[in-house]
Amino acid sequence: MLLKDELQSIISGTGHVTKEDAIKAIAGYLRKSKKTGADSQEKEFLKEQEAAAILDYARSHNFLFTDLDTSRYLAEGAEQKVYLDTDGKHVTKLNDSIFYAKWEDYFNSLLLPNYFFPATAYELTGFYHEKDRLFATVRQPYIISTEPTDENAVKELMSLNGFINKKNSDYFNESLGIILEDLHDENVLTNNGVLFFIDTVFYLTKDFYS
Repeated sequence: MLLKDELQSIISGTGHVTKEDAIKAIAGYLRKSKKTGADSQEKEFLKEQEAAAILDYARSHNFLFTDLDTSRYLAEGAEQKVYLDTDGKHVTKLNDSIFYAKWEDYFNSLLLPNYFFPATAYELTGFYHEKDRLFATVRQPYIISTEPTDENAVKELMSLNGFINKKNSDYFNESLGIILEDLHDENVLTNNGVLFFIDTVFYLTKDFYS
């Protein structure tokens, strides 16, 4: 199977990557909800409608995250808050998908890094609802940086995988139709000479499905 075909099968829910079952399940549920909306003459399934469907799913499947320990807070950015797990080897991230126009795009952004960067694979552990704001809760290995990240090493590795640096820390794979952004030294850590991609922002272009 060609790489592009394999990635398309992962996104559609028929392929296999590690720790993706919960992600594929909610993505599949969301696609079915959208189809039902289309069948009932809905012009567009808005992100707010996606959030409502996700919340319904989480409540009916006992998938609401209730174990948040705020005393283990580590850091936060524009899109997420990070908490250290009690095992000291993983972090839990609360992400509200602010970087994505649709929740479905966010779920794709979890599936793709699990394929390309399995050492830091995401595990969807539920959804957290607070003050009318919905967060996905994902678990990921906790990586400690032991040295500064070499930008040229990142470029070389990405080039070997067909991703060309377009500007700053943003990359594009023309043959796959995939954009990968924000690969700066806060999102790509180096531990004993090994690069670890801990926060990646994937976007699919229309060419991905061609």
